[in-house]
Amino acid sequence: MKKALLAAAVAAAALAGVVVAIIVSSGDGDSVSPSGSTTAQTTPQTTPSTTRPSQTTTQAPTLSTSDSTTRRSSTGPVDTRSVRLPPPPGPKSPRRRRFLVGVVDDALAQRDRRFAQAQADVSRDAGFGAAIVSATWVRGQRKPSPSLLRVLRNVAASARSDGMRLYVVSWHGLGRDTPRGPAERADFAAYTGALVQALPSLAGVIVGNEPNLSTFWKPQFGARGRDLAAREYADLLARSYDAVKAVSPGVRVLGGALSPRGADRPGGRRPTHSPTAFIRELGAAYRASHRSRPLMDAFAFHPYMQASRIPPSAAHPKNTSITLADYPKLVALLDEAFRGTRQPGGTQLPIYYTEFGVQTRVPPAKLRFYDDRDSPARTDSVPFAVQAAYYRRALALAYCQPTVRGLFVFHTFDEPGLGGWQSGLYFADRTPKPSLPGFKRAVADLRNSRLTRCPR
Repeated sequence: MKKALLAAAVAAAALAGVVVAIIVSSGDGDSVSPSGSTTAQTTPQTTPSTTRPSQTTTQAPTLSTSDSTTRRSSTGPVDTRSVRLPPPPGPKSPRRRRFLVGVVDDALAQRDRRFAQAQADVSRDAGFGAAIVSATWVRGQRKPSPSLLRVLRNVAASARSDGMRLYVVSWHGLGRDTPRGPAERADFAAYTGALVQALPSLAGVIVGNEPNLSTFWKPQFGARGRDLAAREYADLLARSYDAVKAVSPGVRVLGGALSPRGADRPGGRRPTHSPTAFIRELGAAYRASHRSRPLMDAFAFHPYMQASRIPPSAAHPKNTSITLADYPKLVALLDEAFRGTRQPGGTQLPIYYTEFGVQTRVPPAKLRFYDDRDSPARTDSVPFAVQAAYYRRALALAYCQPTVRGLFVFHTFDEPGLGGWQSGLYFADRTPKPSLPGFKRAVADLRNSRLTRCPR
């Protein structure tokens, strides 16, 4: 689907009060690999989807000396030796029971209560103990519509029935709908608080979706390349945190939800922040605000690999990207950003990997259940055995990272558009993929201390 159609679909669905799948663009348009990377950036998309934009290398505008220094500082090397990580869990650690294996899938949020329960049942049986669905704020709203609350209450009831924890992403859709100014951000925060009030069983709220990408947050930069996105997102997150805590202090507020890549080129065709730069700028914005309360209870992150064929164990020590194997870099950045403030950082800030996916090929016999068959996105796929192996490896990596609380797979069910994501454990027709048994074994092995022996 073209970007214009995507924007229309998101807006129409939000106005109608229906849940729209979270859009992920982990490396939008101009987000080619920063200096030090060896491969070009890819741009995965989800339903509603866009075509993958072409790569560009537009030159950034000339910056003043002070602005150039700031940009180099925010994208400079990360000293991973600055933080001493806690020991990984031992063989019989209680973590094997507490670690969340979750799913991100708006297919669970249905108007029909029985159908919603059926989607939750399939997800639970696949091995998921938690779920994330989304709720889209529309400019001018201070509370969700009755029709949206209906589907969210259905999924909440289904999750409770299946013993699954439920999280909601409160977001605004595409970049052009970014909450602008204090008044709109206050409306968004009120909407988020109203979501929590209407859904008392919520475990947590994720504020926003990949604000380091221009697809989802505009503008990214101001005059002379100064950061705007992290500063304005910090204000949105602070207001949302306060609104949620005023309603239900026990509901966790997750901030960040960052894409793993970004170009850090203010003058690019689609300006983006790398997660390295965004975290540093977020910390700077928090310090400058002199806020006496935290921004968040935990940090959400989307550690997608650059392409599905790349194993989760591939690290990025020499550039600004962050994926699963870059955990020490992520913790060091969070420590650097918030050390000495009222916002816990480093090893004191829990991390949730709230989106991760590996796409599979759609066999010819299943193609009739999919559309957009000419999409170039369909080429980013691996065999079913590789998907199962990579999900197992991802779970093992995340489990051994002591401050990570869980990993959420991007989806139970494939998206039917091949311009979206086919990273589910079921085909679009709701039949299981050959990778499902391997995934279920990985979750069972995690619970029974057989998944991995964490290095010490």
